[in-house]
Amino acid sequence: MEYPKSFIFLVGLLLVISLSSLEKVDGAGACGKSSPDSQALKLIPCATAASDKNAAVSSSCCLQVKKIIQNPSCLCAVVLSNMAKFSGVNPEIAITIPERCNFADRPVGFKCGAYTLP
Repeated sequence: MEYPKSFIFLVGLLLVISLSSLEKVDGAGACGKSSPDSQALKLIPCATAASDKNAAVSSSCCLQVKKIIQNPSCLCAVVLSNMAKFSGVNPEIAITIPERCNFADRPVGFKCGAYTLP
C-alpha cells in the first residue's frame, strides 16, 4: 500500500515536533523544564514597563522578575523569546527592569544577545 505524500509529510512533521518537545522536558533549556515562552507569560505585569522606559515598574512585575533573574540565562531567553517579541516587548528596555526594580543583586554586565544588563 502506498501512502500519499501529504500523509508522509504530516507524519514526519509530527515526529519532528515530538522530538523537539522531548528536548524541553529534560531540563536542558535556559529556563530548566519550562520554556522561555511560558516564563514570558508570567511577566504579563511587566508588559508596559518592557515597552516604555518611562513607565513605572509595578511591584507585581518586580516580584516575577525577581524569581526569573535567579537564572540570568532564563531572563535573557524570556526577553528574547517569540512570546515577548509578539507581545511588543522591546528587549533593550526589558533588560532594564531589574535595575528599575532596584535589585542590588542583579547580574550587572550579563550579556543577553546584543544587549547587556545594566
